[in-house]
Amino acid sequence: MTCRTIAELDAAVADCRACPRLVAWRELVAREKRAAFRDETYWGRAVPGFGPADARMLIVGLAPAAHGANRTGRMFTGDRSGDFLYAALHSVGLANQPTAVHIDDGLRLLGVRITAPVHCAPPDNKPAPDERDRCRHWLDTEFALLTPTLRAVVVLGAFGWQALLPVLADAGWIVPRPRPKFGHGARVTLMPIEPTRNPLELFGCYHVSQQNTFTGKLTPAMLEAVLSSAADAAGLPR
Repeated sequence: MTCRTIAELDAAVADCRACPRLVAWRELVAREKRAAFRDETYWGRAVPGFGPADARMLIVGLAPAAHGANRTGRMFTGDRSGDFLYAALHSVGLANQPTAVHIDDGLRLLGVRITAPVHCAPPDNKPAPDERDRCRHWLDTEFALLTPTLRAVVVLGAFGWQALLPVLADAGWIVPRPRPKFGHGARVTLMPIEPTRNPLELFGCYHVSQQNTFTGKLTPAMLEAVLSSAADAAGLPR
């Protein structure tokens, strides 16, 4: 399927049923629900990216959370990880509000888009390699559509970093050999193969999972510092 716009891409992602294990899991979770959300209707589908079609900065996570994005239908919405991320985005001037509760809560991202290498909630938050690879064409398409405006990418966690590097190489940026290692605060400038295109600034950041935020491995100040550096590299007004 050829997607000519971000809107077409988002609609196509939401209809994807390519991975039987993930489809079965996301739909099971949507039926059984968590007790706290028993009166809600879960999204229970693949979750598209979120943010403007002309974003200058992209945030790449891992996959939707079973009772967060898989419930609400929007990336990092309705769970503790999203609370942490959107509060930081608002703090540095990249979101119009600090909370993300449901898909119609009025949240807007300012020059930033959020996506993931895997668009369905996986069991135990661990997509299989073949599921990551089967989902990759969506990320390829997203980068192709964002390339005219994209200037910086923040990757949350090692899984996203490893999944993204081959996508960037195929999208027309020169990825150094050996490949850059993931680390919090890592920054790599990727030069384009075509001299008429702009370089891309790649940033590494610990994932906003509760495992990292509850233990203090990732603090609000640490996340805000990476987001601020990426926003400056992307030329975003704040």
